[in-house]
Formats: sequence, C-alpha cells, structure tokens
Amino acid sequence: MSITVNYEYKLKPTAQQVKTFEAWLTVCKKVYNFALRERKDWVNSRKSAVNACSLVSEYILPADAPRPTYYSQCKSLTAAKKNIEELTEPHIHVLQQTLRQLEAAFVSMWERGHGFPRFKKKMRYDCLSRC
Repeated sequence: MSITVNYEYKLKPTAQQVKTFEAWLTVCKKVYNFALRERKDWVNSRKSAVNACSLVSEYILPADAPRPTYYSQCKSLTAAKKNIEELTEPHIHVLQQTLRQLEAAFVSMWERGHGFPRFKKKMRYDCLSRC
C-alpha cells in the first residue's frame, strides 16, 4: 500500500511580475490572433468556386500557397522575432505553446465537430485571475 501526497502552492507574484505576465499575455493574444487570421484567410481563399468569386471582396492568395500549419507558423514566428522587438519579451516556448493551442482548436474542429476557432479578446490564466 502506498500513500500519495499532493502539495498545492499558491503563487503570489509581485506587482512587477503581474505587469510582466500581463504583457506576455498580450503578446500571446496577438500571436494567436495573427496565426488564426492567417489560417482563416487561407480557408476563405479556397471557399468559393472560381466562376463565382468576386475580385473585390474575396481573399486572393496564390493557388499554390500551402496551408498554414503549426510547424510553418513556428518557423514564421522565429523569423518574426528578429524584426519585431515585442516578440522577444516572452520566451519562444511560451509563444509556441500559444500556436499549439490554436492547432488543438483546429484539430477539435475537424475531429470532434467543434466550431471554427474564435479570435481572443483577452488571454487569462488561472494564476493571474486569482492574484
């Protein structure tokens, strides 16, 4: 017979740490929404029939443009970090996890019949909402 002991710790970040976390969450929201927009544009560019699309109001992407995936967007994110200073604040794994969440939302849409992923207005995590 074995006994399992669980410990629960409550984070009590300082005001400066909360400010840093909020800045990271804002960057994560922007990365998520940008990646979602990229995927949504790709889907919308392939939605209508060729003879029915409007050149004015439809998305126009090259026909051979590959579908945005987690891996292609991670590669783009790495390249964007060199040009956009805001992306250098959080660690790259934090931003990649945001892209992984978007990928999971798309997998849920395809496999489980959930709706199309929505844009994020605010990203919150449990430890920050209880501070």
